Amino acid sequence: MAGKIAELLVSMLADAGVKRIYAVTGDSLNEVNDAVRKNGKIQWIHVRHEETGAFAAGAEAQLTGELACCAGSSGPGHVHLINGLYDAHRSGAPVLAIASTVATYEMGTRYFQETNTIKLFDDCSYYNQMATTPKQFPRMLQAAMQTAVTLRGVSVVGLPGDLAATECQPVDSSLITYDMSSDIVLEQSWVERLSKWLNKANKITIYCGIGAKDAHQEVVELSQRLNAPVAYSFKGKMEIQYDNPNEVGMTGLLGMPSGYNSMHEAQILLLLGTDFPYTPFMPEDNIIVQVDIKANRIGRRAKVDMGICGDVKNILQTLLPHIKQKTDGSFLKEQLEGYRKVKQHLLSYVRDRGDNNKIHPEYVMSEINSVAAEDAIFTVDTGMTCVWGARYLQATGKRKMLGSFNHGSMANAMPQAIGAALAYPERQIIALCGDGGLSMLLGDMATIVQYKLPIKIIVFNNRALGMVKLEMEVAGLPDWQTNMYNPDFEIIAKAMGMKGYTVSNPEDVSPVLIKAIKSEGPVLINVMTDPNALAMPPKIELGQMTGFAQSMFKLIMNGKTKEVLDTIQSNYKHINEIF
Repeated sequence: MAGKIAELLVSMLADAGVKRIYAVTGDSLNEVNDAVRKNGKIQWIHVRHEETGAFAAGAEAQLTGELACCAGSSGPGHVHLINGLYDAHRSGAPVLAIASTVATYEMGTRYFQETNTIKLFDDCSYYNQMATTPKQFPRMLQAAMQTAVTLRGVSVVGLPGDLAATECQPVDSSLITYDMSSDIVLEQSWVERLSKWLNKANKITIYCGIGAKDAHQEVVELSQRLNAPVAYSFKGKMEIQYDNPNEVGMTGLLGMPSGYNSMHEAQILLLLGTDFPYTPFMPEDNIIVQVDIKANRIGRRAKVDMGICGDVKNILQTLLPHIKQKTDGSFLKEQLEGYRKVKQHLLSYVRDRGDNNKIHPEYVMSEINSVAAEDAIFTVDTGMTCVWGARYLQATGKRKMLGSFNHGSMANAMPQAIGAALAYPERQIIALCGDGGLSMLLGDMATIVQYKLPIKIIVFNNRALGMVKLEMEVAGLPDWQTNMYNPDFEIIAKAMGMKGYTVSNPEDVSPVLIKAIKSEGPVLINVMTDPNALAMPPKIELGQMTGFAQSMFKLIMNGKTKEVLDTIQSNYKHINEIF
């Protein structure tokens, strides 16, 4: 075990299958940087902001299922990792963060850039330790990687700069990371009880999350035997929607009335691999059965009558032989008809393309769906862009979609696209960015150009924090400080070294998208969308209706009558539904 600790770190990472480290080099991290150079098996990705690196590592880990790595140097460098690590941890992404720190002999002296990494990363990791001796470090690193891979989350190892330069010492423990994935041994006492419930009930709805991603065939087969509609979460959409004759869409803040109604009108709701966060969208008066591979998730979002811990695919394969074919399809027929009407309503927004500098975002997203490749990887910013992606991007069985679905961070789409493009250089990567989100980490457009990543960045430029504006309006508040002054994103893109376009006329949306998709290398399209476009949830409460009316009244009283009229004109279909 000759060499420095930094060299051992890089060697162990390479042996564990890590392909790249996303980081900004500097001071306490320089030994690791040099070790990467010497090793030659791992790529150092020089991001402009460590948050971008953490988001990119999280995206890579989610798409590949393999361990990914990011790093940050003393104090500010690893503090910048926090937001991306929270997102990775909550997304179940196996990510290792190297938090390099001040020299061991300076710890506890309030030294320049000193931070307490144990306190700092405690809430966004499964493993979080600081190494201070050469005998400790390899054991801690192995435990950190093992924990990240096994528990599917973040591990953090603190590495003082002087320790990184220290010579290695022999250790007795393993330096290998073991793949702990295996089939769970199932207790089958639940089979008789659940199959009896399902065979007896006439109204059953299946709701799937990302935990059902490997069970598409079993979900479809079960739904057809039970004549059950299938709803799904945003994270589960790309895995469940395609080739599924019984699908009825999403529910939740981004979803549709059809998914919501199917869940609430069922006698039995079967939740498969979902940790859906919004309890107000969960029914209370029917039987709920939840299947999840992590027992701690069962029952924390809804009143569950039966909880089954296990892999969804294995559970359904065990259950299916006990399920009889139902002959009564009236409930399914009713829900599919409701879904058909919802889709017609959504298409009405696509037909109305909007006006100059007020292009309807629904139309833009539907066109993106049309021109994107069958196996495209989409990354979507949190906010209104997420809403349009949820409703208009369609699954093919090969497409993937990433977002900050659990953490809900702004600015995630462009950094996640970097990780996706590096992990899958042969696939089409489309970053669907809000203007607010892109502005936050604008500098890393240079990273895209530096590594020649052919990412297509599409900016939904509504000159506002759109989702925040809607939140304020439904709460009865006039929107305040939500408008944004934006730079010319096209000019910035060209200054960074990529192609850039601005689309102001609805007629130009499709031609420019096609041109951009066919272009080699990175491209940014700045689309001037309607700032007054709203996205109403499938369940509209009386309080939301009242709040919206109150906010419109307050705007009028403050001399903003034109803004009110523009909002009404832009959303007449929604408002007609509400009132």
